[in-house]
Amino acid sequence: MWEERDNALHAELQFKDFQEAFAFMTEVAIVAEKQNHHPSWTNVWNKVQFSLTTHDAGNTVTTKDHRLAKSISEVYKKYASGSK
Repeated sequence: MWEERDNALHAELQFKDFQEAFAFMTEVAIVAEKQNHHPSWTNVWNKVQFSLTTHDAGNTVTTKDHRLAKSISEVYKKYASGSK
C-alpha cells in the first residue's frame, strides 16, 4: 500500500464514495492529532492520496512517518474489508 519515493511515503486509497472517504479522513485526523504528526493529503471524490514526510527533520522519512502510515493502514482496513 505504501511506497517510499522522493523522500516521502506515498499511498492512494480508494473508497466506495465521497462520504466513506470523508469518514476515513475524519478518523485519520484524530489519529494524526494524537501522534502530533499531520499528513499532506488530498481527496477527490472516492480517493485519498497521502504524502508523509517529517518537515522538521529536513523533509525526510522518519519513524514518525512509518508510525503514522501504519496507523492509517489500520484505519483503512475497516473500510477495505467492508465492515464499516
